[in-house]
Amino acid sequence: MGRQLARESGVPADVVVPVPDSGVTAALGYAEEAHIPFRMGLIRNHYVGRTFIEPEQRVRDFGVRLKLNPVHNLLEGKRVILIDDSIIRGTTSRKIVRMVRGAGAKEVHLRISCPPTISPCFYGVDTPSKRDLIAANKSIEEIRQFIEADSLAYISLEGLLMSCDGKEHTRYCTACYTGNYPTQWVDVEDILPAAAAI
Repeated sequence: MGRQLARESGVPADVVVPVPDSGVTAALGYAEEAHIPFRMGLIRNHYVGRTFIEPEQRVRDFGVRLKLNPVHNLLEGKRVILIDDSIIRGTTSRKIVRMVRGAGAKEVHLRISCPPTISPCFYGVDTPSKRDLIAANKSIEEIRQFIEADSLAYISLEGLLMSCDGKEHTRYCTACYTGNYPTQWVDVEDILPAAAAI
C-alpha cells in the first residue's frame, strides 16, 4: 500500500515518517518506492491505547500528547512525508501535524494508506457515526486545511485493492470507503428511541 501510495501521490521530501504503529509498514513501502529515507521521527509510548475510540475529545487530545513524542533532530528543517493508515475524525491527525511542525519540520505532507473513511463499520471496527467521520462531511482540501498539512493524499480504492491481491475487483468489504454494505444493517440510533419508549 505504501508503494502504491508513493506512485499515486509522490511529493519531494527529505524524510518519510510513520505515525506509529499504524503507519509503519506503509511508510516503509513509500520510502522504498520514492527513494526517500525512512526515519522514526515519532516515538510511541506503547502503554497508551487507540485515541480515536475514546469517548471525549479532551481525552483523545491528552492521549495523543502521551502517546507520541517527536524526535526533533530527525524533523527539524525537513520536508516530512507523514504516513498514517487512516483519518477518522481528523482531530488526532491535526495534533500530530502540529507536533511535527512544532519539532521544526519545514513542510508536512500527510499520506494515508486507505481511502477516505466516509461510512461507519458495522462489522467489528469501532468507528464513530457518519456525522463524526471527517471525510463524510468535508472535501479532501477542507480536511487538509483542517489538519493544517501542506498537502494531503489518500490511496485510491483501486490502488488499495490492487495492493491487497493484485486485482481491482475483489470480495473484500469496502463499505467504510464506499457506503455500500454487503448486508442490511440497522443504525442503533434509529432504534434507541423505540427501545426507550417500551
